[in-house]
Order: sequence, then C-alpha cells, then structure tokens
Amino acid sequence: MGGLFMEQFALKGNVLYTPRKDELKTCPNAYVICREGICEGVYETLPEEFREIHVMDFGDSLIIPGMVDLHIHAPQYAFRGTGMDCELLDWLNTHTFPEEAKYANLDYASRAYGIFADHMRKSATTRAVIFGTIHREATLLLMDLMEGSGLVSYVGKVNMDRDSPDSLRETTEASAMETLAFIRASAEKNYQRTMPILTPRFIPSCSDSLLERLSEIRRAHDLPVQSHLSENPEEVALVKKLMPQAEFYGDGYDRFGLFGREAKTVMAHCVYSTEAEVERILKNGVWVAHCPNSNMNLASGIAPVRKYIDAGLRVGLGSDVAGGQSESIFRAITDAIQMSKIYWRYLDKTARPLTFSEGFYLATKGGGSFFGRVGSFEAGYEFDAVVLDDSSVVHPQELTLAERLERAVYLGLDGECIRAKFVRGVA
Repeated sequence: MGGLFMEQFALKGNVLYTPRKDELKTCPNAYVICREGICEGVYETLPEEFREIHVMDFGDSLIIPGMVDLHIHAPQYAFRGTGMDCELLDWLNTHTFPEEAKYANLDYASRAYGIFADHMRKSATTRAVIFGTIHREATLLLMDLMEGSGLVSYVGKVNMDRDSPDSLRETTEASAMETLAFIRASAEKNYQRTMPILTPRFIPSCSDSLLERLSEIRRAHDLPVQSHLSENPEEVALVKKLMPQAEFYGDGYDRFGLFGREAKTVMAHCVYSTEAEVERILKNGVWVAHCPNSNMNLASGIAPVRKYIDAGLRVGLGSDVAGGQSESIFRAITDAIQMSKIYWRYLDKTARPLTFSEGFYLATKGGGSFFGRVGSFEAGYEFDAVVLDDSSVVHPQELTLAERLERAVYLGLDGECIRAKFVRGVA
C-alpha cells in the first residue's frame, strides 16, 4: 500500500463477497465502485453517473473484501511457529512472558514491531485488533508503525498487576497511570487509522483493584475493550479460584463494566463458555474472536462456533499469533471450517460444520462489524478490498468463481498472489 488516494474510482474484475453468512455472492467481470472511501455498490456495467471515473482493470483476478483479524499479539510475532509443545499457562511462562519483557528495550521493540507491521501490510488483512505489552513507549511505537502500514487497527497497552513475572508485573496504580498516559499520548498523535483499546490481559493477571481502575478509565475515555475468555481448562479453574464471587469467567469482567453493554468488547477464544456465559455474551453484545489455529496448537480445545453463530452471537476470526503460527486469515478460515467438522463428527452431531461461505463471512463482515460497516461490498460499507491473482494455480478443469476463491483460501494465496490492497479506499 503506497497511500494513494482518489476521491472516486472503480475496480474491475471478478467480485466476491458475503452479504449474509449463507450467501457467497459472485459477480463476474463486474465493477465495484468507491467514492470517498465508501463502497457505492457492485455493478455489471458502470452506471451513467460513474462513466468518467478512473477504472482499475484487474482482468480475471478475484476482488474480495479485506480480511479482519480480531485478535493478534504483535510482540509474540517474533517467536511464531515455536514453543508449540506447551499448553496455555506453561506456554505463557516459558515463551511469551520472557519475550514480552524484551519490549522494555525500545531498540528491540523497533526491530520486532517493524517486522510485524511490514508483514501485516503485505498480508490480506485490512483491519486488526492488536495486543501490545505493558510498556507504554513500545506500544506507542507499535501504533506509529501500524499507522504507517495503512491498516485500520486498535492497539492496546496490556495491563498486568498479579500472577506475572517480576519483569512484567506493574503495581495497580502504575498500570492505571501508564494506561492513562498511553491514551493521552495516542490522542496527541492524531492518528487517522490507529486507535487505543483497553487491554486487561486476562483475569488471572489483573486484580479486582486494577479492573476497577480500568473500568473508571474506560468510562472516562469511552474506550473499547479486548481480552481473553474461557480459553483453557486450567485457566478457567484459576479464574474461579482468584475470583470466587464471579458466576463465571465472563461475569468477572462484567462486574467491572468491561464486558459489552456500553463498552464495545471483543473476547478471544470462548472455548469453554458455559450456557450462562454464552447468554451473557449475547445479551451484552460482546464479540467473540474465534482462534482455531491457536486452540489447536496450545491444545486448548474446540470452540463450538456453530452454536455461537446459530445463537446470534457476534463472531469473527483471530489469528492469535503466536498461539497461532501465522497471521494469515485465510488460514484461520480453513482452520475454523476444519475444526467445526471435527467438533461435529466427534463431539456434537447437532452442530453441523461451517460452510466455506460462513467461514469467509466470519473473516470479513462478521469480524468487520467490530469496526462498523466493514467487510462487504454492499453500498455504504467502508471500502476495504484485496485483489488476488490466482493464475499461478494451474488446473485442467473449469472452475466457478466460488470454487476459485475456495481454492485460493485453502491453498493460502494471500501471500505472493496479492495484486492490490485498499483500506478505506486508499491503496
């Protein structure tokens, strides 16, 4: 992305998107029109009022909405693909916390976050919700780099005041004050695409006193919230021990106003959410970031994503690097579909597997709703688009556009095969 902005233009090619989870709309040789960063719709021929606009003709390429990553840890990107022999709590102590402690050093943070931001820029992801570390200056540096990447993102300074190594444990007051300083500094930078998000790591590392202080900050600054929920059996048991007054894990956040309702909230995982927790998620309008790759790697389990979708929960996908080994949301789509098949086959015959259309919807419009009207080419949606050239996949048979997109996703063509990428209409 080179930062090129045009007031209005059209992309021409094979346009595909999911206005509904059970509908993959395919528009061969069509035009998708952008005006001032907003999609005007998809047309077989250019309407008369747009006859004079600039048209970028991508021939036989596939034009799809940008991918949305609802949960990724930027400081963990450095060790992705390693340490996969541990479960969650051991993995945090053995691999994650030692790595995150390094971000106290801004030189290291600059190198590591530079790699992360560059790879996100080159990916098919156009929107992301990102964890930093407890370090204010390093997290502001991450925001600088994400602003330069062209993506629209939420970035959070992590809060931790208990059950953490000395190198990452803040005092309650220091965590609150550093968070306030982080919020103020990010506002002064006047970012156009990068926003702060309140980030209590999870209840095991946040005392009741810290959650109360964060609740006060959230109300004062009207911030969204990101955290983790019901990922691992040992983690769930630990939360029950640390917060026995909570009805369930999510109630621990809700008691402090950090679980939906007036606080736009995304919670990662929800593998072991009880019926009462699912009911609260639905009632409070919390988004679920489904992270199947991480759930497999850390042996956490299989989230019942079919039940969540059918219950009407807001669900999107997360790569959860470095629990997940790749930032590819194409990979997250295939993992989500495959894990739903395992869940159906071995755990619950009533929970039918996800279809490809549903998986693609979660990666675009499902997760995109956290950002507003994002993730579709319907009129009025923000114009995020990725152009894929799938011609490198040689095949002897005729394929429909739906089959070509499915193959592109399963074969992971969101790397070298991206011809162009637009975020809010900016290339």
